[in-house]
Amino acid sequence: MKLPNGFGSVYKLSGRRRRPWVAAKTFGWEFDEKGQKVKQKQQAIGYYATRQEAMTALVQYNENPYDLNFNKTTFSEVYEKWSEEYFPTLSNASSIRTITAAYKYCTPLYDMRIKDVRVEHLEGAIHSANVGSSTKGRMKSLFNLMYKWAMKHELVDKNYAALCDGVKRERPTIVRIPFSEQEITALMEHPEIPFADMILIGIYSGWRPQELAVLKVADVDLDNMTYTGGLKTDAGRNRLVPIHPLVADLVRKNYEQAVSMRSKYLFNDPDGQQGTYLTYDKYRGRFKKVMARLGMDHKPHDTRHTFITKAKEANMNEYILKMIVGHEIADITEKIYTHRTVEDLKREMEKITK
Repeated sequence: MKLPNGFGSVYKLSGRRRRPWVAAKTFGWEFDEKGQKVKQKQQAIGYYATRQEAMTALVQYNENPYDLNFNKTTFSEVYEKWSEEYFPTLSNASSIRTITAAYKYCTPLYDMRIKDVRVEHLEGAIHSANVGSSTKGRMKSLFNLMYKWAMKHELVDKNYAALCDGVKRERPTIVRIPFSEQEITALMEHPEIPFADMILIGIYSGWRPQELAVLKVADVDLDNMTYTGGLKTDAGRNRLVPIHPLVADLVRKNYEQAVSMRSKYLFNDPDGQQGTYLTYDKYRGRFKKVMARLGMDHKPHDTRHTFITKAKEANMNEYILKMIVGHEIADITEKIYTHRTVEDLKREMEKITK
């Protein structure tokens, strides 16, 4: 029976083969110099043991066409297609930067067909990357996400990323040092130093540096003396934090300044366009300048560590402390059945007196 035009064809290859029958799809014609059709342009759908199997495959393709070049899809092409779908689901730019940074160390895999990549290739890329265990762990996480996408789109049959050995993480070497009372006093006595006030607000709020940098004016309630924000975890997002009386004037000053410059952010980047927030890298740069000027030796996250230390020294309720800093509450009774009011949070916050 003659097949419809453009439907494709089934034919048998010569010689002794296990799968001699070819199902091929027609994608146009080649023309001679006079414009006459001389040869059909075809691409094989697959090779089969019997004519019936080849015909079935051709019919199924015409009913539900798919990309016949999927066997040629490279690792880098999978990354591009996966990231186009995945990146818009992320809540902040730092998560995207983390992934793209890990991808930069996957160069040995870029041009390999994803169907040819095996466990030894993935592990080889991880082991040969001249980076710390944290970035190597992100590489493995990236592989897992990419292979999940590739399996969903039938580019691979097995998740080789799941078979990779886990990355041994080095013991953390970062030592958190809380600000001393003398150092806090020095910060308060030098309001003329740019961003010294931002450091003080971090010390008396528990915000992570990046959370502090992206606080919005709309999330600051001066009438009730609270601000709302947070990143990173479910427990940490959209949490309400009382404004401590010791930094209330500093928060108000930045609020009024942001309103006057029509910025939506509480803290602004003086080197960027008007009304742009500080990236973490820029915050860290400002932080280092303040430390150098006052002769202090601290890291940006020491502000958060200082707040938690002060809260524990003041015997702040442990569950309210977790609510304020965005830590997960494991106790079911406290998490589900106990409801804390803003006044409860303020009362506990004010236990910190200096």
